Amino acid sequence: VLLSVGLLALALLAAYRLYLRWGTRGGPGGAARRGEAAALPRMKRRDFSLEQLREFDGARNPRILLAVNGKVFDVTKGSKFYGPEGPYGIFAGRDASRGLATFCLDKDALRDEYDDLSDLNAVQMESVREWEMQFKEKYDYVGRLLKPGEEPSEYTDEEDTKDHTKQE
Repeated sequence: VLLSVGLLALALLAAYRLYLRWGTRGGPGGAARRGEAAALPRMKRRDFSLEQLREFDGARNPRILLAVNGKVFDVTKGSKFYGPEGPYGIFAGRDASRGLATFCLDKDALRDEYDDLSDLNAVQMESVREWEMQFKEKYDYVGRLLKPGEEPSEYTDEEDTKDHTKQE
């Protein structure tokens, strides 16, 4: 059973990567959204509470952020996927870890409070780590998702200009 789930996870991951690489480039308003995203300056590194993260859903703010495994990524350049009209728009401004781990795109898969993912099994946690690596390769890392009561880090300008893929 675990082998079947693992193979399914790998197949879905491969299909997703192909879709990201070779998927359609157009769509209504796609060029305008990509142009707007390209015009945004690189985001300074900071940490986010769940409430702060929700502001960056692509509807209230043109910048789109999402969290995976406690790390926040700027996925604005992928707005055709993560924007309000995109197939993964449900993850915009949210912690997408549980939805990605369980391959569930239903709003019920997302939690409104901090999710420590402690009830996920080993295969699902490995999937979360693989998704995290995918996001690190493709998108800018902009900070951490804060646990309740956790204080944000103070980032220096030097840290802010480092290569995001080498952080955390």
